[in-house]
Amino acid sequence: MDGTYRFTYLFDPLCGWCYAAAPALERIAERHGDSLRLVPTGLFTELRPVATIADHARANDDRIQELTGQPFTNAYHQGLMRAPGGLFSSLPLTRALVALGLIDPVLEPRFLHEAQTARYVEGRDTSRVEVVAGVAHRVAQAAGLQINEADLRVRLTEDPLLAAETDGRILEGRTMMEMLGLRGIPQLVVTDGGGTRTVESQTLYAGGDAVLRAFGDAA
Repeated sequence: MDGTYRFTYLFDPLCGWCYAAAPALERIAERHGDSLRLVPTGLFTELRPVATIADHARANDDRIQELTGQPFTNAYHQGLMRAPGGLFSSLPLTRALVALGLIDPVLEPRFLHEAQTARYVEGRDTSRVEVVAGVAHRVAQAAGLQINEADLRVRLTEDPLLAAETDGRILEGRTMMEMLGLRGIPQLVVTDGGGTRTVESQTLYAGGDAVLRAFGDAA
């Protein structure tokens, strides 16, 4: 594989099947980070009670864990997903990812990984702005960058420029899905001199080395 390849990852930060593909994304980011673009599709940005999706999510999570080995803890299933009055929205996560990407795009996959771990392993409510801002702050710190956590909390809810940038990224994702006739996420789109194609979901869930091998890259 050479530098003419570009990867576009279509996802939502609260998509369980995107968590299933996390090892693949991590490997691609490690090996081809300069050619990787994360494009959220806004699948779960609309606020809804977590109780409306808890049972469906549990069924999918069990399948994901069996297929990929990705862990889901009781803190997530019995705590977060069964919390009375709990709410569910990926908008704060999506805006935080975009905000970090405006600083350095390499922070985006790192943030997504940390946010997924915070939710599915630690059982933390990543629909809440203060939790999301804390995760983003730690990711920035680990990269040697300083961001003000309190200011970020405000930006995630009140900054019109960040909101517009996020809406534009979501529109980009939805437009790409429509143009390519894609249904469902995650989707990994690979573009090179020969055109554009997508990675089969079973390959994506098999991990990063399987994805790289599918396109002739030595894993």
